[in-house]
Formats: sequence, structure tokens, C-alpha cells
Amino acid sequence: MPGTFSDPSSPEHLATDTPPAGSGTQPVAPAPIRGTGIGVWVRDLIISLAISAFIIIFLYQPVKVEGTSMMPSLEDQERIFVNKFVYRLEPIERGDVVVFRYPRDPSKSYIKRVIGMAGDRIRIDGGQVYVNNQALDEDYVPPAYTDSRSYPETSVPEHCFFVLGDHRSMSNDSRDFGPVNQSFIYGKAVFGYWPMDKLGRVR
Repeated sequence: MPGTFSDPSSPEHLATDTPPAGSGTQPVAPAPIRGTGIGVWVRDLIISLAISAFIIIFLYQPVKVEGTSMMPSLEDQERIFVNKFVYRLEPIERGDVVVFRYPRDPSKSYIKRVIGMAGDRIRIDGGQVYVNNQALDEDYVPPAYTDSRSYPETSVPEHCFFVLGDHRSMSNDSRDFGPVNQSFIYGKAVFGYWPMDKLGRVR
């Protein structure tokens, strides 16, 4: 196979030998081996994939929204990034859009908005949400997405959150399955990237 064996008569081989005494010629060091263009490209690709895998596994996860329960904030088939690390650094807050394992079937994931925190008293009267007897101002729920459903007052248990979909008449949420334990919540929706007209921070 060409290039596999060294030819002892080649100038390249002789140049690395020690010259005869008195010749005045200094030994020549072998030329450094440089990576080929393809080798460098492959190396950079592997590094990029490793960094991307780290970000996806430990920090951000791209997900697709399925269903209309979070309209108009999030539409069906919209693509977003979920931050899976943020709640290790800061607490869950009212208004956060969170992703969690569905309490009745942990193999499924739901996305809803946090309405009540542990210790809050929540009730819904004709569609109006009250938190600790104060009407909640929900500018993320336009009139076309409200409903007239009521819900009796409940106290959110410790380490739990009361969550609702923005599209109140089309959402299966804490009105149906109760408050969600914090252990089921694994991320916060932070950024939409597709379609392009929805590009930006999730609010």
C-alpha cells in the first residue's frame, strides 16, 4: 500500500540520520505533523456536539407544544426551550410557565402556568381567579379564552403549586387533577424559537 513503508534510500530518511564526523552538517529535526483539514473539522464537530449535548441534557431542552391549553401564549406545535436547571438556583414563582410530569400518568408531560403557591387559598368564581381573597389580574388570558367555570376554595399544600392553562375553556389543569407537587416540576418554559413570528421570551 503506497505510503505504508519507509524507503531507507529516500532523502527524508537520510536527513534524520546523524551525519558523518567532520561533515559540518547539523542533524535535521523531523517536521511537525499537522492535522489535516478534515481532522480539524471532525475534532471541532465532536467538540460542538459534546457542548450541545451538555446544554440539552443539563440546561435547556427543546420541546414541542401539543394542544391548545396555553393559547394564546403558546400555540399548538410551537417549539420552545425549557430551562431544566433554573429551579436549582431560584424558587418557582407565581406566573411561571412550568413543565411537569402529569400526576395521573408520569410518562406524560404537561405545560401550565403557576397560579398558587404553597399556603395560598385559591378559588374561582365564575371564571375569576382569587388568590387569598384577592382577584388575580391575568392579562395573559384575553376575554376570548376565559370561561365561567367555578372552583371551590382550596388551600395549596406544602411543596405544591396550583397550575392553570391560559386557555381556560380548553385546559385540563389543577381544577381537574389538583395541585402539583414540586417533585413533578422539572423545567421552566423560557424561550420560543419556532415559528419565527413567536421568537422570543415566553411570558
